[in-house]
Amino acid sequence: MSRDFGLPPLAAQNKKQVLERLREAGAGGGVKETLTVEWRTQPRHVEVIDMPVDSLYYNPSTHRIRAQRSHDPSRDRLLDSDPWCGEGQDYLHFLLMALPADPNKPDPDFEKLMESLRDFKQNEPGLITHEGVLVNGNTRRAALKELGVTHMRVGVLPESCTWDDINAVELSLQLRPDRRRDYSYINRLLAIEEQSSLGRAVQDIAKDFHVRTATCEQDLWILSCLRDLIERSRDGEAQLRLLDFEQQQEKLRELHRRYVKEIAVSRENAELLKELRLAAITADFSKTDVRLIEPDFKTRYLDQRLPDSLRSLAGTTPASGVAIPGLNRSVRAAEPAVSEAKALTDAVLRAKAVLTLEDGRLSERGSSATRVFETARSAIEDALEPAGKDARVRKRKQAAPDRIADACQDLEQCVTDLVLARASKSLDEEAFDEAVVKLRTTLGKLAHQTARTIKAPGEGVSWLLEAAQQEEA
Repeated sequence: MSRDFGLPPLAAQNKKQVLERLREAGAGGGVKETLTVEWRTQPRHVEVIDMPVDSLYYNPSTHRIRAQRSHDPSRDRLLDSDPWCGEGQDYLHFLLMALPADPNKPDPDFEKLMESLRDFKQNEPGLITHEGVLVNGNTRRAALKELGVTHMRVGVLPESCTWDDINAVELSLQLRPDRRRDYSYINRLLAIEEQSSLGRAVQDIAKDFHVRTATCEQDLWILSCLRDLIERSRDGEAQLRLLDFEQQQEKLRELHRRYVKEIAVSRENAELLKELRLAAITADFSKTDVRLIEPDFKTRYLDQRLPDSLRSLAGTTPASGVAIPGLNRSVRAAEPAVSEAKALTDAVLRAKAVLTLEDGRLSERGSSATRVFETARSAIEDALEPAGKDARVRKRKQAAPDRIADACQDLEQCVTDLVLARASKSLDEEAFDEAVVKLRTTLGKLAHQTARTIKAPGEGVSWLLEAAQQEEA
């Protein structure tokens, strides 16, 4: 059940104006502009009218900036208690213009939207309730407001619209295959989680979001992992936020794929891998660096490079077990290596949280967090150098990826050859067609063996498998 935010102050005035303009549009004759939306699982055509920009309200439940609301906790609390007040609506306006990964910076995509509206006007209508709440087009309204445009074209949902309908329609419009601008990564995860919390099957959610079921399950695992990290990062008032992980999408997805593969062999190694990679992700290492961290990274490379202040961070929980209060029972405690890795990750998380809160201010607390963060980062960086050398040695022993890379070079050369052949008109088209048919057959064989070998496919393998399925169909 979606939260009911009630009615905005101008609800009655807006409803009267909407009804008047709908009547005028109906009596005007000619071709009426309509917008097709998914309304309670059925397509529905709603009429489009013009409404004053200043009388419309931003949707406080919009998924587009849900994670970014935590940027300013005090304004977020105000927005929660009074979403229709001027300050709350101004905060939504600010977030809609801001970069999702860092709301302190302007979003280049928003600037492009403003430029498009300035040059070509409004191509697509927004969508509102009878009370003037924007269901779709929040960002467009912000851009029009910045440009000083007085009116906005909007479709109008039926009078019986509820907050459940508002959320459902917003998601259905955003998840259309021809969508113009995606939700940010974290907001997409939150939207998937919201649908899951409503009791919907993962298969149905995946279908709506145009992803595979495994990808949807992966996203839910990542969001659960991020929530755990945020809780562990708490240090007084300092705490990381979901938006602090906005740019870590590929690293987190690679972590999940590697975790799933490792846990089939050893849960301890999987947990160790997860903690070490999360520490590196929090410390802002690149995707290629994080990829070098394997379960043996700590014992082989990191331990001898960690200073005493970080090496002794493991908790005092005995390995024999942890008592469950009130049940007179105990469960097995984490292995010492996992506990040590988790303690290191916690230290990096708390230091990053303090630095985010301090935001460059000089204080004793900030200086201490800087020392911890930089010390941990330096130790991980030093350990990555020998790990990278060993990884390159192992990679040379793996022929399959190298052969793909060699084939790509040949295909790139083929592109150049085609250009030259077109200029000289010397291409043997029949021979080229036969070669492409052979390529198709070979890719089919490659996809078949890949599906049998790789259980947690990444972006490239997923493309290959989908292409093969389309070819078979």
